[in-house]
Amino acid sequence: MRLPREGTLRGIATFLATFGIGVATYITIADSGGGAPACVAGGHGCQTVAESTYSHVLGVNIAVFGIVGYVLLLACALLRGDLARMGGFLVSLGGFGYSVYLTQLEIFKIEAICQWCVASAVLMTLLFATNATRMLGYVGRER
Repeated sequence: MRLPREGTLRGIATFLATFGIGVATYITIADSGGGAPACVAGGHGCQTVAESTYSHVLGVNIAVFGIVGYVLLLACALLRGDLARMGGFLVSLGGFGYSVYLTQLEIFKIEAICQWCVASAVLMTLLFATNATRMLGYVGRER
């Protein structure tokens, strides 16, 4: 199997991180207005999740941490070299792990699913796969 070019992987990561910034920003804006993100397909899952005690850490909406993570991933996608490759891998690994944790909270503790949270988890999973491929395939190489 042939490895995608690093430029292709960086382009994919740039797109995914930019989209992730948008999703996390929307959740943050909805929360700052005192509400919840609107569920696109209907239902009240987004509101239930947003009103849960798990939606904030130390009074800060967890989507704010998502914005920070996606911005760091965007920076790593735009930069070249081993530091950017490893940084993207580590940030996406942490984001993926936290997304798994939050998803299990939604399913087993909150008993509601937020479509925007699922979108973010999917984006972070794709970013993890992209950054892992980039790191494993290109760390130690000039370009």
